[in-house]
Amino acid sequence: MNVEAATKIILRPYITEKTYALVENEQKICFLVEKEATKSQIIEAVKVLYNEDAINVKTARTIYGKKAFVRFNSPDKARDLANKVGMM
Repeated sequence: MNVEAATKIILRPYITEKTYALVENEQKICFLVEKEATKSQIIEAVKVLYNEDAINVKTARTIYGKKAFVRFNSPDKARDLANKVGMM
């Protein structure tokens, strides 16, 4: 996967008070993603765009679009990525 394809899959981070708490408590970051994206595509897109390995992805369809809750190995990795994408 190249960067252009990855940016079509991951649209932007989804930032609210609840998603901010997910970073600290559960090592997760929430992204709005393309509605047809699969979990494996989301994991690969995170790797390509941010050079971080995700260990798990859960998705949900909402009125805002499809959300992906991406979990990382440690709170430090999640916190560092949240700084990169402008959540913190």
